[in-house]
Amino acid sequence: MSSSLELFKAIGHPIRYDIIVLLKKGPMTAGDISSHFSQSPATISHHLKQLKEAKMIRERKDKNYIIYELNLSVIQEAMIWFQSFM
Repeated sequence: MSSSLELFKAIGHPIRYDIIVLLKKGPMTAGDISSHFSQSPATISHHLKQLKEAKMIRERKDKNYIIYELNLSVIQEAMIWFQSFM
C-alpha cells in the first residue's frame, strides 16, 4: 500500500502528471520532455527524479542520451489497488 501512496503522491503534482501523459506516447529524452514545458530543464529534471524514485518511470542510456519511459508494471499495480475500492 505504501508504494501505491508514493505513486499517487508522485502524480499529484501537475508537472509530474503531464510528464506521465507525455510518456504514454512513448520513451523520450529529458530534452524532449523539457521542450514541452516553460519550466527550466533543472525543474523538469527534479520532477523526473521524483517520478523515478516513485518507480513510475525508468531510465536507460542510449549513447549520449538518457531515455525515460513509463514503468507500466507499477502503474498497473496501482490501478489494481485503486480498483479494489470500487
